[in-house]
Amino acid sequence: MNNYSSEHTYYLNNKKREKRKIIFFRFLIILVFLISWQLLSVFNIINSFLFSSPLKLLNTTIDLFFEGNLIYNISITIFEVFICSIISFFLSIVFSYFLWNFKLLSKILDPFIAVLNSLPKVALGPLIIIWVGSGISSIIFMAILISFFVATINIYNSFISVNKDYILLMKIFKSSKWMMFKKCILPSNISNLISIFKVNVSMNFIGVIMGELLVSKNGIGYLIMYGSQIFNIDLVLTGVIILGLFSYIFYYLIEKFEKKLHQTLI
Repeated sequence: MNNYSSEHTYYLNNKKREKRKIIFFRFLIILVFLISWQLLSVFNIINSFLFSSPLKLLNTTIDLFFEGNLIYNISITIFEVFICSIISFFLSIVFSYFLWNFKLLSKILDPFIAVLNSLPKVALGPLIIIWVGSGISSIIFMAILISFFVATINIYNSFISVNKDYILLMKIFKSSKWMMFKKCILPSNISNLISIFKVNVSMNFIGVIMGELLVSKNGIGYLIMYGSQIFNIDLVLTGVIILGLFSYIFYYLIEKFEKKLHQTLI
């Protein structure tokens, strides 16, 4: 039995109804899109050889599963994304801490970070292969290179945006920089860090797929590249949709974790 007031109960019910509506319309959009796509293909309004169709993609997925290629290639890509996300996010927090801690350093490096972030990472692919080899190390390096600077810029901006009164209070108590960071800056940015991690994961998906397109013989990126080489549009689009699906799963899990953490902190 809960002790909520009638107003609060009404508010909670409204929130639940709103959530159900959002989920319903999301699935409705997907369903309408898939049905329209299939009908356009069936009635030859679009060329199914060039644009494929949902049923063809389903058959391709089933074939990949029974051939043993689907789960194996998905697991390779997911492992690479997970490793890259953890490494790049940790490095971004550490580097952002040094930028926050040493103001002069941040002023010196600011234009260089902006330039490095704007570089076309794919164009560096051949150099990355020469520098770190053509295996999984080059994929990880590519993904980290793509996600690191974006995460660093966002994390650093979050650190310097903390309420100045908190910092002043810590200074009054003669706290060290590390103590300020540990007790004030970091706790104040938990929500921001989780939001940045969501973006970081999506950037690492991009980086891993780019790396797999360049050097890998496994993973979803390899399936997409192999499908394009043999002009198998069904395989290419199947890889793209699988990639989008798992990207959403990662996003959903992080969002769930964020809500649980928020409830715990409250």
